[in-house]
Amino acid sequence: MPAEWALMPLSALALVVAAALMHALWNVAAKKANGDDRFALLTVLLTVVLWAPVALWFGVAEAGRWGWREWAVLSASAGLHVLYFTTLLKGYRVADLTVVYPVARGSGPLLAAMAAVLVLDESLSAVALLGVLGVCGGVFLIAGGPGLWRQLRRSSTIGEQQAQGAQQADAAQAFAQRRRVLAGLRWGALTGALIAAYTVVDGYAVKVLLIAPVLVDYFGNVLRVPLLLPTGLRSRAAFVQACRAQWRYALVVAVLGPLAYILVLTAVTLAPLSHVAPAREVSMLFAALIGGRLLGEGDRGPRLAGALLMAVGVAALALG
Repeated sequence: MPAEWALMPLSALALVVAAALMHALWNVAAKKANGDDRFALLTVLLTVVLWAPVALWFGVAEAGRWGWREWAVLSASAGLHVLYFTTLLKGYRVADLTVVYPVARGSGPLLAAMAAVLVLDESLSAVALLGVLGVCGGVFLIAGGPGLWRQLRRSSTIGEQQAQGAQQADAAQAFAQRRRVLAGLRWGALTGALIAAYTVVDGYAVKVLLIAPVLVDYFGNVLRVPLLLPTGLRSRAAFVQACRAQWRYALVVAVLGPLAYILVLTAVTLAPLSHVAPAREVSMLFAALIGGRLLGEGDRGPRLAGALLMAVGVAALALG
């Protein structure tokens, strides 16, 4: 690891914090949209159109030097981002954002940090490793993790009572809620794995191949269009209806999503990916402030502890 990466520069940390705020905002918009493949296609098309002037400004000189390796990495990134976004939307449809979002954002950075050590030959000091674990633990607490655990235990107890002749209506409701929480855990974990995968691929693009962050994001979106067309346009009437109903949310995602990720990739050029990936999960704090319903009521103690743990974790990443 280069000596200049021993610390996480304040400039990189500032970029990560700004990106985290934007990330929380577009996730709230995506949840409100309650969209599927058609929403994903609409978002990508808007992104390609809106960001074309910026990409043209940066890409006139750079794209000409790319060879098969650059295009292969960008294609892999596009495929992973498509899988990530459609998986995230599926999770939001079948479960609560309160479960899917924190599980995805909590597991993703841990996996990304470990992958960066293995793939990009980075190293984590003991302090930085504690920072990664602190951020992930903070995400769990802020998201009401202890409450989710109690909810799972309570629904299991009611299920046992049903077998013993307890009220069936309460047991059925608890069982349905348990299934919804478990679905959120599964889809959130899968989303987290995909976050780690595209983070490492895109980190390789900007660190090793020296592709500009704006172009990594933009060409990734361009290459996603043909991947999304078959499912997004399987019913043109439904796609038109989705455009009319969801274009405002799609516009928010198309503007803030790329901007947030470009800031993150820029931070990756200034600091180790194994530090940046966990630090960006400060978006959980912004999600808590933006929408109280993301976290619900109660459990203030664990959530305050989670905020403190995350702050300490980010500080450790900056110093480690």
